[in-house]
Amino acid sequence: MKDIARELGVSIVTVSKVLRNHEDIGEETRRRVLKRVKELNYQPNPAARALVTGKSYTAGLIVPDLVHPFFAEVATGISRVLRKKNYSLLISSSQEDLELEKQEIARLLSRRLDALLIASTQHNPGGFRHIIDQRVPFILLDRSFPDLRANFVGVDDIKVGKIATSHLISVGCRRIAHIRGPATSTAIGRLEGYNQALVQHRLRPRPDYVVTGRSADSDSWSSGFRAMHQLLRLDPAPDGVFCYNDPIAIGAIDAILASGLRVPQDIAVIGCGNLHFDKSLRVPLSSIDQQSVTIGERAGKLLLDIIKPKHPPRSRRVLIEPAVVTRDSTRRAV
Repeated sequence: MKDIARELGVSIVTVSKVLRNHEDIGEETRRRVLKRVKELNYQPNPAARALVTGKSYTAGLIVPDLVHPFFAEVATGISRVLRKKNYSLLISSSQEDLELEKQEIARLLSRRLDALLIASTQHNPGGFRHIIDQRVPFILLDRSFPDLRANFVGVDDIKVGKIATSHLISVGCRRIAHIRGPATSTAIGRLEGYNQALVQHRLRPRPDYVVTGRSADSDSWSSGFRAMHQLLRLDPAPDGVFCYNDPIAIGAIDAILASGLRVPQDIAVIGCGNLHFDKSLRVPLSSIDQQSVTIGERAGKLLLDIIKPKHPPRSRRVLIEPAVVTRDSTRRAV
């Protein structure tokens, strides 16, 4: 940095600001510095910089499943924002395993990260005590805890359940089942919204119309397939199904078609996540759009906000508005 500053007739502080993509550097100066940096193949030493600044310029992200397209899209949004500020993102998976998540939190904290983003598999907030004690800023993604005052970015899952179920009612369904997810806030909220919509439209909730699937992408299709077969054995069988996520919904549709029934004429199906391949399926899937990339982008911006001040601001709750995306799986004559 001293060599570059001397050669170009600028200060070391100017070179440092260019490398950190600071906003108060003129475009011509920035261009000259970056050109010389490239010529010298200069790579800043992040460990040395961390010793001087007290910042690692690295954040950690822990998600339940790296294979699931929803979390991949969230990670894309986060990375897109952080990259512009020269932040690195370390990504890890808990594989929906509580103990593995705790291990990953400890491992990332040992790297002296500036902040953590977590889509947690925990059922209570006790596991976050270690992060709080170390005063590391963190943001909860997608899944929240009512008793934990923490930054959160996601959707209102009760609203997700209400608009998905109400959509099925609007297309003529009256016997609506729900394939729910595991005991996380997302699944609990979506189940609550499902029940609220039924009551609001004067339809009687039936306990046997609610079955549990799994959320891990590696098993979601098969659990949706099995859960749908369980629902098909009921008398009467449902004429509409709201699924916790899109992979479960895909398994449910395949089970319906394998049974000789039609989607949506016999049973309408709606999922959640609005994954990029939903429109390319054998029966294009209606879904709730959570704006997964937007969740990541808003989380990235919030992260940059909370690591700036010496005393982190009060926790914020950022809710992204969900919306129904209608495709063939619920397009039926009313």
